[in-house]
Amino acid sequence: MSIKTWVVIFGGLILLGCTSNERRTFSPTWEAQDSGTSVSLRGLSAVDSEVVWASGQFGTILRTVDGGQTWEKKQIPNTDSVDFRDIEAFSDQVAYVLSAGSPAYIFRTEDGGDNWVKQLEDTLPNIFLDGMAFWNEQRGIVMGDPINEKFTLLSTTNGGQSWTPVKLPARSARPHAGEGGFAASGTNIVTQGSNCVWFGTGGGDARIFRSLDGGKTWEVNSSPLAQGTPSKGVFSLAFVDTLRGIAVGGDYQNPNSNVKNSAYTANGGRTWYSAIASPQGYRSGVAYLPDANAYVAVGTTGSDYSTDMGVTWTFIDTVGYHSIQAVPNSSVAWVCGGNGKIARLTW
Repeated sequence: MSIKTWVVIFGGLILLGCTSNERRTFSPTWEAQDSGTSVSLRGLSAVDSEVVWASGQFGTILRTVDGGQTWEKKQIPNTDSVDFRDIEAFSDQVAYVLSAGSPAYIFRTEDGGDNWVKQLEDTLPNIFLDGMAFWNEQRGIVMGDPINEKFTLLSTTNGGQSWTPVKLPARSARPHAGEGGFAASGTNIVTQGSNCVWFGTGGGDARIFRSLDGGKTWEVNSSPLAQGTPSKGVFSLAFVDTLRGIAVGGDYQNPNSNVKNSAYTANGGRTWYSAIASPQGYRSGVAYLPDANAYVAVGTTGSDYSTDMGVTWTFIDTVGYHSIQAVPNSSVAWVCGGNGKIARLTW
């Protein structure tokens, strides 16, 4: 047995040992909602068990303030052809929404979606924003595909009034041939605590970039996830704290493959280990559910959960979703997907 294999097994045993006393029975149940739309939804932000925002194709923005009993459609003028791949909300009134493709947009509302202020418009033909994440309502960061051999990174410290380019170390962070990001769920970039941020890549390489100081300095680490073609890589990240995290993805063109589609870290993303028992297919979204001490990963071919910090995964069912978001301090999470699918996850 190789040294690398022993390292993977040892890392898994450490996590299993650390979490065995915390494991509990986890029985997830989907409660389908009527979103009132049939478009593909990928942006999702759960403020609490009652207030949730979602976004997707053809300028679609949805909001519920009653736990999904009713969904209101919010419209930004002249965005009928825009694909809003990510949305980040802080209340029933305040939310940001981001589009993929050119032109790239970021809008913000402070009145529940009745009016939106355009904060960013980029008309470069090769601009493609993949996702955004926030430390708080004022401080956020956006990641996009490379332009001129540099990843697109923008940050704000003033609630989006201005978005400033973030510098990456020139040599180590230079995109490899064919490397980029995925706007599959808005969660290929995530924040944790007051200053930590990670983003994942795919295509020519599957790497995970991390900063512990709000994007001032960066470290780049390899991952064991599938890579080498445009459809493979890291699609979603989730962290329990500044040390323990999960990366999921795989190959969206081979969605039933469970090869190299999940990895875990126990040291803040410096090293990543492949799951011993993987999710049963390509997964585009993952979230940590604090109340259950479990991760749930979703994708077009189904969903899985892990109660041992990503070392092993258990299949839930074949219902496909794109994105998942947990509600803080609650036994509720939300998912969204193709054909306007939205559901509550309870356990």
